[in-house]
Amino acid sequence: MTRVGGKVPVSTRREFLGMAAGVGALGLLGSCGPSGGGGTETGKPRRGGTVRAVFPGAGAKETMDPHAQRQFVDIARHKAVFDRLVDLDARLRPVPRLALRWEPNADCTVWRLSLRKATFHDGHVLDADDVLYSLARIQDPNAADHLARTSLSVIDLSKSRGIGRDTVELALRRPDAELPSLLGMTGTAIVRRGYRDPAHPVGTGPFRFGSFEAGRSFTAHRFDDHWEGAPHVDTVRILSAETEARGNAVRAGEVEYAHEMSATFARVVQGDARVRIVATPRSGAEGFVLKTDRPPFDDPDAALAVKLLTDRGRLVDVVLGGRGEIGNDMYGKGYRYYPEDVPQHGHDLGEAKRLLRKSGVLNKRITLYTSTAADTFVDAAHLFADQAGEAGLRVEVTTGAPETYFTDLLTQGTIGSHRCGAMPIPTYISERLLTGAPQNVTAWSHKDFDTAFAHARATTDGDRRASEYGSLLRTVRDRGGRLLWGHSEWLNAVSSRLHGVRPAPPNTVDWARFDTVWLD
Repeated sequence: MTRVGGKVPVSTRREFLGMAAGVGALGLLGSCGPSGGGGTETGKPRRGGTVRAVFPGAGAKETMDPHAQRQFVDIARHKAVFDRLVDLDARLRPVPRLALRWEPNADCTVWRLSLRKATFHDGHVLDADDVLYSLARIQDPNAADHLARTSLSVIDLSKSRGIGRDTVELALRRPDAELPSLLGMTGTAIVRRGYRDPAHPVGTGPFRFGSFEAGRSFTAHRFDDHWEGAPHVDTVRILSAETEARGNAVRAGEVEYAHEMSATFARVVQGDARVRIVATPRSGAEGFVLKTDRPPFDDPDAALAVKLLTDRGRLVDVVLGGRGEIGNDMYGKGYRYYPEDVPQHGHDLGEAKRLLRKSGVLNKRITLYTSTAADTFVDAAHLFADQAGEAGLRVEVTTGAPETYFTDLLTQGTIGSHRCGAMPIPTYISERLLTGAPQNVTAWSHKDFDTAFAHARATTDGDRRASEYGSLLRTVRDRGGRLLWGHSEWLNAVSSRLHGVRPAPPNTVDWARFDTVWLD
């Protein structure tokens, strides 16, 4: 899954300006102010121009391999050049892209997908062999960095086949009603058969590849034969920069789109006619992870005590600047399969103290491992430590390296800072809550839970499947190590010159779409 919050500052303000000058993309600070337009979404789209977007970067780790993407800046670039078979809507439901429609057999062990007519940038017309080649490349056992390799291992390619040019039949190793959602995950782009060199990407996406330099810039040009229609703009440039540089650039008119801005920045630009904030509610989860394989959180009462001592409203107000909703220790609020009828975990210091005493943790010291890998982590950690102290739990905050935080968290600390972007609830469970799952930072390991999840995925009735997923989420809420205190808004800053930017959770079909925007 895309690691939300895996932010590595790569360009300071000065470096950003130098980089921009180097690629000939941007003017000097203040030399390219807004040209009016007021930032409204009315009017007929205009054709032409270059849209410049800036994202948090990852330096030399940035890649044009669409199967190895991990950072938002990578995903946005790949989205310009490539398409997926399926994408996800704002509620994380699968929607058609290169696959026009799909149909399973009775027990969801075989899926048949019909392909739309789409053309690669070199003129080759998409066919079933391109899809099978792409899936084989994703599953490459020697490519540990292929993000969807584990999730799509459910597809048995030795028994899958093309039926003519425009139909693909995928045989699964076990029943799975969630295959369309899996095909909409990050790292599932369709490449042309024979594609091997990420330096020369050829896709079916709305823009043809122009240039790429890791940690700095990417350029692509309008593809007039895109199956969904040609983009409005001639060229898209996607750049990398740290938070301050992104904010300054969009305010100075040097870029038209700045991704992942803070609530503080949103307050600063209130009333600034040059910039507007596009906010998407419920675009992720903020929280803490409690290690359930070691004391004190191998005792579910200790974990529940920590959930009850947490003042979630205060965390949302202070850490998120009020731009979010309180969480109920279940992932996916607002998304398909989320059980809306589960009572809210409240702030109950009396019950928290009783459970801490019962668990033998009252007045004991535990460590909370955090870092600056996400803007919210350190502030949330210290505020939580203060709240824990009021209940009689002594929390010592330690800070690690942001570059390796999410890997280090797998082994360090008793509590850790946690953040997760948008993804389907079954994907969240499979990657974070199953025994041996690659991102199971709470070490939650229960064979009956694993079995129940496998049963839910194989359940063909949608209502029954939703009920089973809801039960699993509630089990983790009541007994597991996920303290999800808030669901934040996702904030992007947009120049008044740019139109057509829609609110959308990251990793969904309308997120980072530069083919549907236009300039004054």
